[in-house]
Amino acid sequence: MRVLVVEDEMRLAETLQWGLEADGYAVDLAHDGEEGLELARLYPYQVIVLDIMLPKLNGYRVCAALRELGISTPILMLTAKNGEYDEAEALDTGADDFLSKPFSYVVLGARLRALTRRGGAGSSATLAFGDLVLDPAKRTCQRAGRPVTLTTKEFAVLECLLRHDGQVAAKNEILEQVWDMAFQGDPNIVEVYVSALRRKLDAPFGRHTITTVRGVGYRLVADE
Repeated sequence: MRVLVVEDEMRLAETLQWGLEADGYAVDLAHDGEEGLELARLYPYQVIVLDIMLPKLNGYRVCAALRELGISTPILMLTAKNGEYDEAEALDTGADDFLSKPFSYVVLGARLRALTRRGGAGSSATLAFGDLVLDPAKRTCQRAGRPVTLTTKEFAVLECLLRHDGQVAAKNEILEQVWDMAFQGDPNIVEVYVSALRRKLDAPFGRHTITTVRGVGYRLVADE
């Protein structure tokens, strides 16, 4: 799952990035409202963590602009302010949730999982393809009722494939969703993780669900 964090406090932004990446998210950072708005317009994020007090364009205006553009990505707003009027303004401009600083990372993680369960742009409570079931909020995977242990990147690649629901997921789309925009490595890294998923999800169950569309990417197919 790809997340945008818009926060001008560098240390907090980097701490959030570290924590979210450890939880399996691909994270992009923006340090002012204009940059955050531009990134949110360009990339299909699943969640946006948005500070209110930002340089150039505050969080209220960023949120309102995104909603006016028809971008319904769940937004969790952060602020150092307190009071019901600040919370009301955040929600009225289109935010889905609100968290006051200082906050516990455990609470922030729980809020993001709750937003995933509620749904939004590209979100759903569970993802299924035949007997393959993934729960993004609980970070669990099952095939034929049996739990399958995945690494964070394996989980994210599988989530991307499942969200395409049998349609082709281009390699560059998978890179955009699973790795952040700072990734400078070999694009063939996707093949490594797809191979790992086949070993864990197909081979032990006698299936051939993950197929290669030569020159394009990958898609899930139902076994005959």
